[in-house]
Amino acid sequence: MAAELHFDDYAEDYEGALDQGLSVSGEGKDFFARGRIEFLSQCLRRLEFVPSKAMDFGCGTGASAPSIRELTGATAVLGIDTSARSIERANSTHAGAGISFSTADDFAPTGDFDLVYTNGVFHHIPPVERPKAFGLLRDSLRPGGLLALWENNPWSPGARIVMSRIPFDRDAIMISARSVARLARAHGFRVLRTDYLFIFPAALKVLRPLEGLVRRIPAGAQYQVLCEKL
Repeated sequence: MAAELHFDDYAEDYEGALDQGLSVSGEGKDFFARGRIEFLSQCLRRLEFVPSKAMDFGCGTGASAPSIRELTGATAVLGIDTSARSIERANSTHAGAGISFSTADDFAPTGDFDLVYTNGVFHHIPPVERPKAFGLLRDSLRPGGLLALWENNPWSPGARIVMSRIPFDRDAIMISARSVARLARAHGFRVLRTDYLFIFPAALKVLRPLEGLVRRIPAGAQYQVLCEKL
């Protein structure tokens, strides 16, 4: 995950910074956040997989945790992040029944999570440290557990434009879906599917029904690599 002090600096206006960058798409952060988790939930239903315990890895200020619990059917969601200030905000605004948060320093994997969800985290992790992060995700999951890793597509001009407008994304190193799949296989995962989402901005939303036909083509601004721990 990103350096702690770096994201502590944005903990109070993390959502505003995201919306500033995403405004070029004509949509706000909530559109993309819910869209990701709705798509993941569709994938889980196809697999007849209902998680009980889920993790939001790199949860930031915790805004996605309620949607993860609501849409995946998980009874417990734990958000973890390196930023102590972000976790403070998450606890004050989103903690409640079935939802809790922890700093990464206070978390130790116990291999009992059914699902790990992570979005936009790996482009903040230096490439040499990504294998270690994958090892943490593997050790957090039970055998047969699923990892849903979302990232910004380096082949998407739209994704690059958005990142250039977000202060904490400007120095990030993007990672391709192929590289994610290689890391996953090297760390004891089986890749189930890779899908690309968010091709058309709001100005062209009449075309969005077509996106389902081209999920496997690297045209969307983000992708999901869905993996199973062996």
